[in-house]
Amino acid sequence: MLKLFHSNAPSWPRRAARIAIRLLALIVAIGVGAPIGLRIAAHTCERLADGERLPSGGRLIASGDVKLFMQESGPADGMPIVFIPGTGAWSETWRTTLDALAAKGYHGIALDLPPFGYSQRPADHDYSTPRQAQRILGLLDALGIHEAVLVGHSFGSRATMQLALSAPQRVRAVALVDAALAVDTAPHADARSPWLLRWSPLRDTLIASTATNPLLTHFFLEQFTTRHEVLTPARVGLYSQPFARQGTTEAFGRWAMQFGEPTSGLLSADPAAYRKADIPALLIWGERDTVTPLAQGRHLATLLPRADLQILPDAGHIPQIETPAAFNATLLAFLGKL
Repeated sequence: MLKLFHSNAPSWPRRAARIAIRLLALIVAIGVGAPIGLRIAAHTCERLADGERLPSGGRLIASGDVKLFMQESGPADGMPIVFIPGTGAWSETWRTTLDALAAKGYHGIALDLPPFGYSQRPADHDYSTPRQAQRILGLLDALGIHEAVLVGHSFGSRATMQLALSAPQRVRAVALVDAALAVDTAPHADARSPWLLRWSPLRDTLIASTATNPLLTHFFLEQFTTRHEVLTPARVGLYSQPFARQGTTEAFGRWAMQFGEPTSGLLSADPAAYRKADIPALLIWGERDTVTPLAQGRHLATLLPRADLQILPDAGHIPQIETPAAFNATLLAFLGKL
């Protein structure tokens, strides 16, 4: 019986091989299943239709091909200051600064630049810099604002400068905050997106696993900031709040495909256009910024003839939330000179 038992029982190498195969299958299932599960979860959570349950205090304004969501503060007859947020951010992330400006009599206007926040997304999925600049200009027209100060943060600085350089008569001054500008890079006309982003099911799965995954919002904000203590649960939740909108994952993916857009012909990427710009420019830069390092701010200051570079020593890439008091004081001092 003992011999028969041993003859029928699998040898240790065979059992080890079976265990290894099962473990490998489990790893593959988790590796494939988890992202797919997150994509399904994202689709399930994205139930908020356009215009439904908008944040209180904001409204949608027709601006060319879309309706932009915007929030205002301060007196309507105050100097208009328009805030353009960066990647993944929306108008409410400017709240502390909006309140500070309102207390000084300025008319603060914060908008959501699609596909982020609560603005309507374009039917043709065009998130190019010129089109985004046209949308900001359309908002000024809709509000009857002839001239405004533009405050652009990070990636939002591209549309900010595209508008300032193409329609300088509409821009009284600009304030660029840790600007992500492709200035002085070699112009290119062919901007092919990474192959992983070209197939929509795979693209949406990747985006749902990362950018629109609320479980990773805190992690991503840590990569953009130095003072992590400001990343409270309430603030992290604020950044991920618009993820509940329908089509968020798909829209983020389409935007990501255009991230490396052609720079040929873009004024916001043309050093010569900057050198000719006769416009007051405030450059606010976090000294500890590792996303757009301070060297980029110093170089930008050499291009703009009327630039004033102000460095915030204890801040990273998002100084308006990391050191709000210093940020607001710097911006108000600049506005006071206007």
